[in-house]
Amino acid sequence: MNAEQIQECAQALRQHHFDTQIVTSTQEAFECMKRVIEAEAPKIVSFGDSMTMRETGIIEWLRENGDWTLLDGFDASMPRPERLEIRRQALMSDLFITGINALTREGSLHWLDMVGNRIAPVAFGPRKVILVAGCNKIVANRDEAEERIRRIAAPRNIARHPGFRTPCAKTGVCMDCNAPDRICNTRMEMLRCHPAGRILVILINQELGL
Repeated sequence: MNAEQIQECAQALRQHHFDTQIVTSTQEAFECMKRVIEAEAPKIVSFGDSMTMRETGIIEWLRENGDWTLLDGFDASMPRPERLEIRRQALMSDLFITGINALTREGSLHWLDMVGNRIAPVAFGPRKVILVAGCNKIVANRDEAEERIRRIAAPRNIARHPGFRTPCAKTGVCMDCNAPDRICNTRMEMLRCHPAGRILVILINQELGL
């Protein structure tokens, strides 16, 4: 992915009413998120799992700061039902952070989720949403976004969760299965941001995440 294509993506996102920033590193992404969070002064913050987001260090910073309540639905020490309840509560957080499976140079965002806890707060609920994505997530159009998710993001995601019994866990290739452990259940495509500026997309000029 070259600089011109990243700029093309950013410009299309801005035309579709997403706030968009291009940064060169995870550290710059962290500083950008930190500025936005401090300016927003949220009372309740939450997040959906994302390897790219975690690489910025923002979760550790949120956990150490006592200026807000952090709804952490990914605390492995908690029973799964409690974690799921926290993820439901995240729908009413003031600020929500997560990643993106794919985004296009046409200015659309794409996800495929197992439970939907990442995509539901992005669509509605939190007053401010911050999304982070490495440049490897950028593709030309919707068809390429869906293909990227099916061939790259989903099989690699299942590979990092031991114990899932799906065909792609064994083969690394999507079989469009009907397994009980299937993680590809809910698809979301976001074409425009409403209201304008509610969502900030931070494009990191590095290959990050899945």
